[in-house]
Amino acid sequence: MKTLLRLLLKSQHQRNRSEPDQTENGMTLVELLVGAIMAFLIITPMLGFVVDMLNTDRREQVKSNTEQDLQAAADFISQDLSQAIYIYDNNPATISTPTTTPTGIPAIRSQLPPNGTPILVFWKQQPRKNSIPFNPEVAKTVKPKDCDTNPGKCNDTYVLSLVAYYQIQETDSTSIWCQPSGGTCPTRIARYEISDGIRNPDAPDPADPYYSDTDTKDTQRRDRAFNTSFDFSKPTVNVTTGTDFPDPQVLVNYIDHSTGPAVTGTECKTALGNPIDQRTATPIPETTLIIANPTNSFYACVDTSKNIARVTLRGNSLRRLQPNDTAYNPNRSAFFPTASVQVQGLGARGR
Repeated sequence: MKTLLRLLLKSQHQRNRSEPDQTENGMTLVELLVGAIMAFLIITPMLGFVVDMLNTDRREQVKSNTEQDLQAAADFISQDLSQAIYIYDNNPATISTPTTTPTGIPAIRSQLPPNGTPILVFWKQQPRKNSIPFNPEVAKTVKPKDCDTNPGKCNDTYVLSLVAYYQIQETDSTSIWCQPSGGTCPTRIARYEISDGIRNPDAPDPADPYYSDTDTKDTQRRDRAFNTSFDFSKPTVNVTTGTDFPDPQVLVNYIDHSTGPAVTGTECKTALGNPIDQRTATPIPETTLIIANPTNSFYACVDTSKNIARVTLRGNSLRRLQPNDTAYNPNRSAFFPTASVQVQGLGARGR
């Protein structure tokens, strides 16, 4: 009897311990579905809002980068132009007559690098620091290539350089200059510089005024495209050798390739102060002052007689984001920032 009673109590005790587990319930399928729908209705708009914010931030960042790149390019061109001693305009004359003098890019186009469109071309004096031995006595032991390691024994000098800014259209959609790949590629601005070499003031042969290659570094030698027969009295003759041009250096990419706002009929005249042709005492026509391509995304206004130039650039932020639908549109003008500089070079040719 005691044994039976003990078994009944033990059974009741175990049943009482198991009852809490039996009363715990999980979520039903309906509750799961309702929760999922509520989460979808709440999260989806928030996710769209976040994505839109990220896209907006990216567009603003791209616009800012493009503006900074354009301004940096304009500042570089401005500094470069400040050393110009002769700037070519767009004068179509190719021969001299009593009323015409060749002063423009059309007269020298065949002597310039063939790739791309030359927009700004000028001569400047390029400094070469610490490159010329003081005197013949020093030159016996110190050569131009050794000047850097012999401080105080060499002077600075200048060499003549032809500088040309080109607008180049990329045609390879897989190129690094056409990213994201596909669609119409942007254009880029590239800079050529063709320089004379350091001349030896004590050269024994006047017909060969240069130091030997063994006495100089690469940066002190004449570029092969530099024409030693060039004379400022005839600025469109013997401009280059016509071959062996150096590789260009890219200044800025993502220059707009679509047709933007038209250049007004008197923009260059107004910017340059309505210049007058001194030979004929008549206003210089706009077509002579402006150098551009059909898109007007990189153009220059040049008054050769006053050695002054105004340069305008237009970038394309959209092309950084997408390969298509990137053409200029007045309603999206914020994506096409512009930068302009106006500079007067040195006072006279050959200075």
